[in-house]
Amino acid sequence: MKRVQMRTFAKVLAVSAAAALALSACGRSSTTTPGAASTGSAAKSGFAANAVIGVALPQKTSENWVLAEGLFNKGLAAAGFSADVQFANGGVGEQQNQISSMVTKGAKVIVVGAIDGKQLGTQLQAAKDSGATVIAYDRLVLNTANVDYYAAFDNFKVGVLQGTALLDGMKAKKPNGPYNIELFAGSPDDANAQVFFNGAMSVLQPKITDGTLKVTSGQTAFNQVVTQGWKPENAQKRMDTLIAAHYGSTTLDGVLSPNDTLARAIITSVKQAGKAIPIVTGQDSEVESVKSIMKGEQYSTINKDTTKLVAETIKMIEALQKGDKPTVTDATSYNNGTKVVPADLLPPVIVTKDNAAAAYQGTSLEQYTK
Repeated sequence: MKRVQMRTFAKVLAVSAAAALALSACGRSSTTTPGAASTGSAAKSGFAANAVIGVALPQKTSENWVLAEGLFNKGLAAAGFSADVQFANGGVGEQQNQISSMVTKGAKVIVVGAIDGKQLGTQLQAAKDSGATVIAYDRLVLNTANVDYYAAFDNFKVGVLQGTALLDGMKAKKPNGPYNIELFAGSPDDANAQVFFNGAMSVLQPKITDGTLKVTSGQTAFNQVVTQGWKPENAQKRMDTLIAAHYGSTTLDGVLSPNDTLARAIITSVKQAGKAIPIVTGQDSEVESVKSIMKGEQYSTINKDTTKLVAETIKMIEALQKGDKPTVTDATSYNNGTKVVPADLLPPVIVTKDNAAAAYQGTSLEQYTK
C-alpha cells in the first residue's frame, strides 16, 4: 500500500514517470531527519522564545478546523510564543493577504492549512526570503520549494480505511454481492481530496473491475465525483440527482463519502427520497456524525484527533525555536510537484458503532457513545 501511495501521489501532482519510479523504489522511511531536503533558516539557527508564529487556516468547513483555531491559540501561548492565528473565510485572496501580513509581522514559523495549495507561491517565497520556516498543516502545499515540513495524518491511509469500511459495512448488511455504490470526493482545490480518493480506490477499484461493485451512475473518475468547496449542499444536490436518475427501483448499497459533513448531506438526500439508508463512510469524528453512527445511520468515520495533530505541530515549532530539526516520520513519499516534503504523519483510526466507545474513551465524544 505504501508504494501505491507514492505512485498515486506522484501521478496526482504530475511529476515525471521517472520521478514516480524513483519514489516507488525508495520505500517509506522511518528516519527522524529530512535528509537532503532543504529546511528553513529558522531550523538552522533557532529564534527567540517569544517569537511570532503565524497559523493560516482555511475556511470553517468542519468542526476540526474550528477546534484547531482554539488549540493553536492556547498551545502556542502556553509554549511562550506570540500566536497569530487567522481563518480565511473570504477565500484564497484573503489567505494570501494573511500570510503576507504574517511575514510583515516577522513570523519565524508560518503554519499553512491551505484553501488551495497551488495558489500560495508568491506569499511563501516572501516567507522564505524573510527567513521563516513553512509547515504545511493537514493539507500539502503544492508546486513550490518554499515549504519545509508537512504535519498531517496519513491521508492515503484515511482513504484506504474508508474504502475498506465501505466494503465491510455492505458485506455485514448483505453477505453476498454484487453491490451498487456511488462515489463522492472532496473539493478539487484541496490537495488532500484526491489523496483520500486514491486511497479508497486502491481498495475499491479491484472490486469494481471484478464485478463485486457496480457504480450505477458510471461516475468513477475523480473529476466526476468532486464536491466543490466541501459544501454539503453540493453533495446533497448531486445525491438527489443520482437517486432520481439511477435508483428508481435499484437498491443503493453504499456511498463513499470523504468526510462527515458530506456524509450527513448524502444521508439527508436518501431519507428525503424515501430510500433505505446505504452504508455511508465519513471522516473527522464530528459530533452529529458520531450520534448518527450510534443510531445506526452513518456507518463509519475516521478519527483524526485534531488535539494530537496541533500538539505535534507545536512540538515541531518548539524544535525549530531551539535550532533543532523536527521529528520526521516520512522523508520520501510526499512530492508536492517541486520537492519531496519531509512529513510528520500520525495514524488515523477507523470508527464504527462497534468500536466507538473504546475509540472515544476519555475524549469529548465519549458521552455520545454510551
